[in-house]
Amino acid sequence: MDGLIQFFTYSGFANFTLGHGIMILVGIGFIFLAIRYDYEPLLLVPIGFGILIGNIPFLQDSGLNLGVYEEGSVMRYLYMGVLKGIYPPLIFLGIGAMTDFSTLISNPRLMILGAAAQLGIFITLIGAILLGFNLNEAGAIGIIGGADGPTAIFLSSKLANGTNGNLNLIGPIAIAAYSYMALVPVIQPPIMRLLTTKKERLIRMKPPRSVTKTEKIIFPILGLVLTGFISPGSLPLLGMLFFGNLLKESMVTERLAETARKSMIDIVTILLGVTVGASTQADIFLTKQSILIFVLGALSFMIATAGGVLFAKVMNLFSKPDRQINPLIGAAGVSAVPDSARVVQLEGLKSDPSNHLLMHAMAPNVAGVIGSAVAAGILMSFLM
Repeated sequence: MDGLIQFFTYSGFANFTLGHGIMILVGIGFIFLAIRYDYEPLLLVPIGFGILIGNIPFLQDSGLNLGVYEEGSVMRYLYMGVLKGIYPPLIFLGIGAMTDFSTLISNPRLMILGAAAQLGIFITLIGAILLGFNLNEAGAIGIIGGADGPTAIFLSSKLANGTNGNLNLIGPIAIAAYSYMALVPVIQPPIMRLLTTKKERLIRMKPPRSVTKTEKIIFPILGLVLTGFISPGSLPLLGMLFFGNLLKESMVTERLAETARKSMIDIVTILLGVTVGASTQADIFLTKQSILIFVLGALSFMIATAGGVLFAKVMNLFSKPDRQINPLIGAAGVSAVPDSARVVQLEGLKSDPSNHLLMHAMAPNVAGVIGSAVAAGILMSFLM
């Protein structure tokens, strides 16, 4: 009987709480959304399953936490890639190796829309300070407005990792960022329609000009130098992004580019998703701060979308009739590549089935990736 009692004491049933049940339901919800509605399945399935792993309760006795991240466990070592900011740069390497910057190169003024969409980052930062978070925590929360999961994880691992008096907000920030990335098709369209007229949604833009191979090779080199000098803190992310793009465009390192955009990014995505999901134990995640982060994240994503659309309308005030921008593409200034660009394409087709905006939208979309990483580097420079 003593043996049976001890067995039960160490089982998950004896240590189960309502919080664990809620988080397990959240994990199942993520998996359901990914499989049923195809919402970012490559991210939500690993994160959702990681949430299940992290919320199987372990015995906690005499201050000894025998959780999934206990001292010496494999999961603890894998999670070091999150804590030390290792996984996000590797993700950026893969993104660079699969991204075509041709549209941005052919029409560089669309880069401004990617910058305008970063408005959500700084407004959210101010909002987080007003709600009681300190500067470092507010900076990490603000980056959710860029809708860039790897950048959010990278910055929170530096500014809000549970050291130096800061809260450990990596899990809530990462989950919020990826959740809103997955909900791009739900959140963005109403805002896009609200802020544009039927006439504006019908604007046709000139096809992008053909970009030469030389331009494609020069762009990542020039982009690295410019962004690196402006924001040295962004080099771990943008250095890998532009390096991956050079591997792709040089045409002499195709094997390396193929590995970066397929095998490597897939492996890192699995590790990142599962370890971040497993870090959301109920006692850490179900807090007042997590709820505030999700509210701020939603507002920042809406503000970022609105900022890109409204700035496109402002640009049209100073553009010639044949150089008008369809304001819908401003919504693609958030960093959710390529989902926000696809949303722009679908919204454009609803107004005019023959008006294809995808290629135009990719310019502010990739500019948004660069912009959010630059913003993260600037915040690190000021706050670390």
